[in-house]
Amino acid sequence: MIQALRKQFVRGFALAALLMLNGCSTFNRDWQAAAVNPNPASSIEGRWEGKWLSNHNGHSGRLRALVRKLDNGQYETRFHAKYGFVFSFGMQANLDVKPAGELWLFSGQEDLGKPYGVYRYEGKASATNFFSTYKASFDHGTFQMVRPK
Repeated sequence: MIQALRKQFVRGFALAALLMLNGCSTFNRDWQAAAVNPNPASSIEGRWEGKWLSNHNGHSGRLRALVRKLDNGQYETRFHAKYGFVFSFGMQANLDVKPAGELWLFSGQEDLGKPYGVYRYEGKASATNFFSTYKASFDHGTFQMVRPK
């Protein structure tokens, strides 16, 4: 019985690791592919990089994002975050974006399931700067990014 549980745990862990690595490699491949296209000055589409900061516990790390406009007018935003030297995670949110002069105001939410819950995003971006707050049941903080050089 214990041996069967160990095998099940190892298989589950291996599957989770494979999925995380696959998501990371897909993001990295798409990140490199997007580098050949200049970021449009009249949109928030394209590549962004910077940092995330949890105001709940002070944790922070590197953050990258790929933004593209969807046919329904929303913007698909794929985030890839690092924590420490080993941990990384990705998430995606569809944002509602409204132009406001030289800025774009955005908001959205994404249910990441247990144990993470619903993340709510709200922020603004210019052609060169992206700032967002995020809130969830157990965490809240900020994303600050700029266009990569």
